[in-house]
Amino acid sequence: MQKANAAIQTTPATPPGLPAKQGLYDPQFEHDACGLGFVVNIKGKKSHQTVTDALLILVNLDHRGAVGCEHNTGDGAGILLQVPHDFFAAQATKLGFKLPAFGDYGVGMVFLPKSPIERDGVKREVEKIISAEGQALLGWRDVPTDNSALGKSAVAAEPHMAQVFIGKGASVKDDAAFERKLYVIRKVAEQKIRYGNKIDGGKWFYVSSLSSRTIVYKGMLMPEQVGGYYADLRDPAFTTALALVHSRFSTNTFPSWDRAHPNRYIAHNGEINTLRGNVNWMRAGQANFISDLFGKDIKKVIPVINEDNSDSAQFDNCVELLTLAGRELPHAMMMMIPEPWENHESMDPARRAFYEYHSCLIEPWDGPASM
Repeated sequence: MQKANAAIQTTPATPPGLPAKQGLYDPQFEHDACGLGFVVNIKGKKSHQTVTDALLILVNLDHRGAVGCEHNTGDGAGILLQVPHDFFAAQATKLGFKLPAFGDYGVGMVFLPKSPIERDGVKREVEKIISAEGQALLGWRDVPTDNSALGKSAVAAEPHMAQVFIGKGASVKDDAAFERKLYVIRKVAEQKIRYGNKIDGGKWFYVSSLSSRTIVYKGMLMPEQVGGYYADLRDPAFTTALALVHSRFSTNTFPSWDRAHPNRYIAHNGEINTLRGNVNWMRAGQANFISDLFGKDIKKVIPVINEDNSDSAQFDNCVELLTLAGRELPHAMMMMIPEPWENHESMDPARRAFYEYHSCLIEPWDGPASM
């Protein structure tokens, strides 16, 4: 077992724009302290106005972000939205492929190498994994971007932006099972391409999101640059009923395209003070994971936490697994960030019992200011 675990990689070759471990700098101590906000139509009505309003919130969070050595290079900013089916269906038609009904396909926001040759090689590996997992490749789309307003540092580390569309396989029983399979595809791809150190250009590979429900547009951007960089976000056909935005202030860390928020499930302002212990306990227990919902696939998602990423992203790795393994999101969050319950005399006994029970399963991730 020790040999098998030792073979698992969680740190790729030095990511673009970031230094390797040296002197007093160690990437495992990366932290965030940022700004976040969201817009939701409580009736679930999708509109482009929600996108516009969220981007306005993001611009007004400029004071919660940071810039680097150049006035136009930001620490990171982004937005999480619902998958805009009508918009993507029209784009797919232009590219010569057809999307099935909403929910029957997943879309991945993928960072790829700048080199066309390396990019094609990485895409072929992704396609092999999709096929091996019993799902259907529908097509790729190059995401239109404009880096003319970005600083030299951001441009130097800028990946190629693409979207991959994956059709639901015949063996997938329901929407939740499809989300789990998309998660497995991403985790297998990360291990082989980003962390395997055998694929040319693999260090550029990063999946911002891969889901049938949500999509993340983000990067090493300033808040006001997000809408200008991604043309999709300005298209009136791009609609959503919810939007989560984030402006990053990377404390004790280096900015990068992949460390920008939102993550796949959460956006975070603050620092996880217990991070090392949380990660160590996860590493110690994950070899024994069993899941009725994942079945044999549970072994494919190990290691659960990618330790080359920020504390916020590592938290996201954990809540993602808990949710996909069958818990509702509030349940997972209460497990990971419990109330101070041990000496709370007036707490409802049922709630106290909830926290006491789950304290045997997972230790608290302590320290977040806002999640």
